[in-house]
Amino acid sequence: MTNPDQLLDLIGRNAIDVDGDKIGKIGQLYTDDRTGDPQWVTVSTGLFGSKQSFAPLYDSKRNGDDLQLAVTKEQVKDAPNVDDDGHLEDDENDALFAHYRGHLGDQDGQQGGQPAAGRTDRETGDRTGDGDRDRLADVADAEGAGRSADRGEGRDVSGPNTDDAMTRSEERLRVGTEQVEAGRARLRKYVVTENVTQTVPVSHEEVRIEREPITDANRDEAVSGEPISEEEHEVTLHAERPVVDKETVPVERVKLGTETVTEEQTVSEEVRKEQIDTPDEGRSRR
Repeated sequence: MTNPDQLLDLIGRNAIDVDGDKIGKIGQLYTDDRTGDPQWVTVSTGLFGSKQSFAPLYDSKRNGDDLQLAVTKEQVKDAPNVDDDGHLEDDENDALFAHYRGHLGDQDGQQGGQPAAGRTDRETGDRTGDGDRDRLADVADAEGAGRSADRGEGRDVSGPNTDDAMTRSEERLRVGTEQVEAGRARLRKYVVTENVTQTVPVSHEEVRIEREPITDANRDEAVSGEPISEEEHEVTLHAERPVVDKETVPVERVKLGTETVTEEQTVSEEVRKEQIDTPDEGRSRR
């Protein structure tokens, strides 16, 4: 996809990878020094989309309201760190090209918005163009500012060509949240042994001698047998003893639950804005 006007319409929209997974918001469009064709696009990645990663426009296509790239989300997130300051130096361009070369094939020497276009001719050492890749769009104010791919001295790339007025733009910080895995919690059941002491009443029998006088009621039993003799009686004694038995009973159910706790976190990021002054007349900026 190499039409600059179509690409500019996608600024601020989502970029998706070759598998259809969302990568992030489209930030800026970078063109080739020599041909002016679109070559790279920046995509917001990282926590809160605070990082701008460069992705190639080679073999990209529009997918509904999104721009589908020919690389994966991981490849974009792992791209070399390059400042999106409006121009790519040769070493930065070479580093990006080397990173994506294995994913897009060898495109060296080709033009038309492909990764290798606009690189230095190492055989002759000649360089075409002034070395600047004009920043055609900015992620901050994509909805309000008019867009144009025109370049040239005395012209404003963010509005119509005019000698009387120019458009001033600035970046606005957009802060959002994403859900990530912060940790894991689990329940574990294990067995512990403890001593339980209880007091239980027990009873036993003891021997005691009971004496009763001879009466008419017991006289016959008393005088039966030999008048004088030896005799022995045996009495069985009984006693209670504790008996321990155990049973397993359910006492409670325990499960894991989650609750959402909201807290405040402060984030900071540098934003850029354009200033307009009249240096010839020494007037203050506005």
